[in-house]
Amino acid sequence: MKSDIAIAQEAKMLPIAEIAARAGLLAEEVEPYGTYKAKVTDEAFRRLAARPDGKLVLVTAVNPTPAGEGKTTTTVGLGQAMQKIGKKAIIALREPSLGPVFGIKGGAAGGGYAQVVPMEDINLHFTGDMHAITSANNLLCAMLDNHIQQGNALHIDTRRILIRRCMDMNDRALRGVVVGLGGRLNGVPREDSFQITVASEVMAILCLASDLQDLKRRLGNILCAYTLEKTPVYARDLHAEGAMTALLRDAIRPNLVQTLENTPALVHGGPFANIAHGCNSLRATKLALKLADYVITEAGFGSDLGAEKFLDIKCRAGGLSPAAIVLVATLRALKYNGGVGKADVGKPNLPALEKGVCNLEAHVENLRGYGVPVVVAINKFPGDEAEELRFLEERCRALGARFALSEVFERGGDGGCALAEAVAAACEEPSGFHVLYNERLPIPEKIEAVAKGIYGAADVSYTPAAQRAIRDIEALGQAELPVCIAKTQYSLSDDPALLGRPRGFTLHVRDVRLSAGAGFIVVYTGDIMTMPGLPASPAAERIDVDESGSISGLF
Repeated sequence: MKSDIAIAQEAKMLPIAEIAARAGLLAEEVEPYGTYKAKVTDEAFRRLAARPDGKLVLVTAVNPTPAGEGKTTTTVGLGQAMQKIGKKAIIALREPSLGPVFGIKGGAAGGGYAQVVPMEDINLHFTGDMHAITSANNLLCAMLDNHIQQGNALHIDTRRILIRRCMDMNDRALRGVVVGLGGRLNGVPREDSFQITVASEVMAILCLASDLQDLKRRLGNILCAYTLEKTPVYARDLHAEGAMTALLRDAIRPNLVQTLENTPALVHGGPFANIAHGCNSLRATKLALKLADYVITEAGFGSDLGAEKFLDIKCRAGGLSPAAIVLVATLRALKYNGGVGKADVGKPNLPALEKGVCNLEAHVENLRGYGVPVVVAINKFPGDEAEELRFLEERCRALGARFALSEVFERGGDGGCALAEAVAAACEEPSGFHVLYNERLPIPEKIEAVAKGIYGAADVSYTPAAQRAIRDIEALGQAELPVCIAKTQYSLSDDPALLGRPRGFTLHVRDVRLSAGAGFIVVYTGDIMTMPGLPASPAAERIDVDESGSISGLF
């Protein structure tokens, strides 16, 4: 089979004006970025405001292998398949981060014959949203350090600065740095650190803001530091929110592209789910709901991360109610959860599959707990054994779960029609969607609700630093917010080595931070890092450009 990029480069794309018309947008409501990309303007939101919403379908997954399980591919393929069976569908996805593109994955726009295009643009600079978010975040950091340099009228305590610089790249060398060296003219020396752009609060704010004014208000609410008198310093105290909003004026507009089969796709925002809230922008999702009968969206990593945050943070913030949830499962992921090493998950191993299928059972039970119909998408990989596929189907029947084999990677929309029919049927079932916990509960009780109700933990432990941080948030009157737990994606626990369905473990909380602008509380567990590093053999080593400008190596 051809590489992903070769398939994408052969795609017969339609001009973006035709895709916009197909989606139901007027010519004056799109701002083209070349021939095949566009931003959707505020005029579309105003015109469509009174239109009833379509049905919202969330795509999530079991705990993955390091290579991922084709969740984006399934999302794209399902959108294409909906079109094949006569349903009007729009896909709502996150923008890829350059970190994974040049790190492990080498591309994050779907795969095979289920991709969004233009693939190279989407995976690289796209419409500049990531750069705008990075610049807005770093402007705030620069203004804070400049305030200290220029006399520190606010009495900022340089030992209690919370805002961190960011860049959209994996670079472990920037996890801990010292800034301001070189003498008085170069600033005040202090310890600092970088995080990846997709973990920044500015990214979360862009993805949860309802409009430009809400964006500016939220940016002003970023908690940057504390003073020597232990009072909080917000971005508005530094008068930074106006300039930050100016940098994000265009970035807040959703991006319109298409799939290989010309299904409209809104690709906007890109927070990671293991260290952030893992969903595309609320604006893009809400716009799609006004334009289509079915909106297919995804949330990062397994359902213990992305889906939980989609349901408990994004749906709560935006008043969304999903009609169905698709749970992507693969033989290789379940064998990985059965103890098979990454290099061998593609080999037949029914005993390992039987051992690891408990991971699927945990995710199905957790998602049903939200009161939403669940459909298991068995994402078929080339070489999957028929006997193992039959076993997985039988286990789905035993769980009483709808399921369908998905072959969208190899066959595009045609390979997802059975899944599309199952999802459409599930959307007609009653949905009693509810969130997991009341946000007014004390912070530890909300953490325990997720740890025990979703992860299967027996207990939660807190470092002294985490306990102090919780008390500080309570003192600010900001405790009544949902929690966003940062943890490994490879396990239901905070230990990546505990595969399958671990029970009786303790979730270890090492720090807690307030994201007042985003409207949630970030809880750091285990050894999770907000600045990833590159692997031993990064995808960047295999990406190249020939003399004609054609890119290769993006899968």
